[in-house]
Amino acid sequence: MTKLKIKTGDTVKVIAGDHKGSEGKVLEVFTDKNKVIVEGINLVKKHSKPSAQNPQGGIVEKEAPIHVSNLSLLTSKGETTRVGYRTEGDKKVRFSVKSNEVI
Repeated sequence: MTKLKIKTGDTVKVIAGDHKGSEGKVLEVFTDKNKVIVEGINLVKKHSKPSAQNPQGGIVEKEAPIHVSNLSLLTSKGETTRVGYRTEGDKKVRFSVKSNEVI
């Protein structure tokens, strides 16, 4: 299992692929597959059978996972950056390599 530098709740920007330039919030992280689900990005149409929750069935749009290598973390100013780790006191913190601010 690898350690990902993107966490749930982070704001990210897509830097490669069909949705290049789009921004969104990370909803879910799959560390074993190195993929994340980003809100409103990489939407796919999925056919669903009628069920108790959805008696009609039909075609549903939902987010599909996107690989972490195609994403870049956004700073508070809205610019893309790489993520680094350092220890401050006795805590390990993530920081922006570009602006040196703690994330």
